[in-house]
Amino acid sequence: MHYFIYPSKDSWISSGSNPITGITELDQNFGQDEILDLKKVFENDTFKYQTRVLVQFDLSEVSASVVKGSITNPKYFLRLYEAQGNSNISTEYKLAAFPISQSWDEGRGKFGDNPKVTNGCSWENRSYPDSGNAVTWSSNAGVQLYGGAIATGSTFEESQSFSYETPDINMNVTDIVNGWFDGTINSGNNHGFLLRFSGSQETDESTFGGFKFFSKQTNTIYAPKLEVRWDDHLPCTGSNTGSLSALDLTGASDIYLYPKYLAESYKENEKVKFRFGARKQYIQKSFSTSVQTISGSYIPEGSGSYSIMDIATGETIVPFSAYTSMSCDSTSPYFIQWMDTFTPDRVYKILLKLKYDDGQERIFDNDFEFKVRR
Repeated sequence: MHYFIYPSKDSWISSGSNPITGITELDQNFGQDEILDLKKVFENDTFKYQTRVLVQFDLSEVSASVVKGSITNPKYFLRLYEAQGNSNISTEYKLAAFPISQSWDEGRGKFGDNPKVTNGCSWENRSYPDSGNAVTWSSNAGVQLYGGAIATGSTFEESQSFSYETPDINMNVTDIVNGWFDGTINSGNNHGFLLRFSGSQETDESTFGGFKFFSKQTNTIYAPKLEVRWDDHLPCTGSNTGSLSALDLTGASDIYLYPKYLAESYKENEKVKFRFGARKQYIQKSFSTSVQTISGSYIPEGSGSYSIMDIATGETIVPFSAYTSMSCDSTSPYFIQWMDTFTPDRVYKILLKLKYDDGQERIFDNDFEFKVRR
């Protein structure tokens, strides 16, 4: 299963000043920008200042599902997607994520605001109410911490290294999320992630990067998300298969896969069991005086998986992976998908993949489509 959680809030903060007006951005809020701007700014080849990204997810439902046992041994991945406009990027660099140690306000500002908006989080402040006083990030050992206070600890940093590749972030943050769940980080208080260049790369003069990632305010399907991955499949072996026969994957015969009871649309709060029939493409004729039926088959364990893509964009939403193995019961092969992981009012397509006995793979793209409705 691949399940996605979208941000409850996000923003970016700057330690510099506006390049046009020269006005400081230390107290400026960018919480309503459609872009999360993570960059290092140079002047005459000399490092001048950096920005950082803050993003928080509500993990209460996932935590409850883990406790209940409906999610088992999950892995968590922070996903951010690049927008057009990235510039001056080093061929090799590393980005890091840290757990934020204090609460913060998303705010209502944008980069182009004139006058600037200070309501919300900034480099200097974690909140600044319209009718109140600024609340700065906390100090540590008498030293004021700006740019987002983070929890300290050797295991509280996750990172992703890049080398000649797209800057889309796909970072394993499992240890941080588990630290929130078991109380070892911030006594279990989840205040989100702070994203920046790793270590000395944030301020050195040999690493470059101007990244623009889509924020939660985007009108695209590329909003940030926390992806939860776990293996939920029921093994296609033994009594699980009932009276079904094993599908022939020797390559000696053509195979036909077809959906069973596929609805045109599903509500966004449903947990759907997508069922499929599997059999030979062509059934050999035989003569009999009794009624004959075509018996279904199950896909042998480890030989079937699924993927789901967005029709309009062609973007793969759920990829073929170790977390998308097909299940089986006495009725048919199937997989379960939680619908609230998808954007409503969009059409999606299911792809199926079979692995043959000789190691070759075949993808079935037969327009198995469905829509998610509100």
